[in-house]
Amino acid sequence: MAGFAGFAENITPTTWDPYSDYYSGNHEDSSPCEFGELWSFGKVFLPTFYSVVFILGFIGNSLVVCVLVIYRNQINLTDICLFNLALSDILFVLTLPFYAHSSRVGQWTFGSFMCAFISGLHSTGFFCSTFFMVVMSIDRYIAIIYAHKMLRYRTSRAGVALSMAVWMLSLGVSLPVFMFTKVNGSQEVMCYYDPEMDAWKHYNIFTTNILGLLIPFLVMIGCYSRIIPILMKMKTTKKHRVVKLIISIMVVFFVFWTPYNISLFLKFLKSVLPGDVCEVEENVRLAVTVTETLAYTHCCLNPIIYAFVGQKFMRRVLQLLKKCVPWISLSSTWNDPDSSFRNSTRSSEVVSTLVK
Repeated sequence: MAGFAGFAENITPTTWDPYSDYYSGNHEDSSPCEFGELWSFGKVFLPTFYSVVFILGFIGNSLVVCVLVIYRNQINLTDICLFNLALSDILFVLTLPFYAHSSRVGQWTFGSFMCAFISGLHSTGFFCSTFFMVVMSIDRYIAIIYAHKMLRYRTSRAGVALSMAVWMLSLGVSLPVFMFTKVNGSQEVMCYYDPEMDAWKHYNIFTTNILGLLIPFLVMIGCYSRIIPILMKMKTTKKHRVVKLIISIMVVFFVFWTPYNISLFLKFLKSVLPGDVCEVEENVRLAVTVTETLAYTHCCLNPIIYAFVGQKFMRRVLQLLKKCVPWISLSSTWNDPDSSFRNSTRSSEVVSTLVK
């Protein structure tokens, strides 16, 4: 993840790169190329974009958390996963102001401990958010394909245990970031991932590619490719809406994260292949910068995709608004979300599972 990569050595107005050579795994062999235009671009673009993502992501995910906490007596396993997804996105966006500030001033000013701590939280939030999207896909698959067999196992207690396991897994994957991220000497101008062993040099880029994109996307395809045919056979007027939602989940995830992962891999190839072309280096770094900001926007869309499109959740939001603002009247559209297919119990269960 570029966000916790830190900042390059020898920061000057003509050579500073907003990201360290963490991607290459060797910050000591930094390129002598000058990146004045890239530095100027990052100094303005990154703080602005990080700030926007922080505000939108924090507000949207905080609303999800508040609603689920208020209606905690009515939650199920899916709601617990949704709660943790929002919580992990909040953790992720809380680290962005630190990177926005460092991009703006051109150096890391928060000390060695905060360098490792913020970088680790950034990594944990990213992986946790991705893992919970995978868990929600598998949960929907099980709930629909093995509805009656697995019903007794989809309890709130199982949701809590599963959530704890996901958080522990995310912390485990991010542990090297906590351990090997540090500032460069007494100047404390750069926060970078710097393991001593070669085996850890490229750890982050491959965990981001494999655990952050490849495996989650394959799991989504596998689960939803089995769910969609079942939906299309059901007699419910809302099956097309649910299919569109499923396709949106996969397309948005792929579109927002794939360019960033490709850029990271190109950065890795640039570091191991012979040749030192400054123009290529600058283009690759610019690609990483732009695609990273696009990928981070995904945490702002998660509440919309997973929560606000659901009738059950929107009904809770409107009920909460009615309590806070009494003169707001609830639309009858949200009062009985399953009224259009009462005669199909199976369809009702499936749709309510997919659209909370």
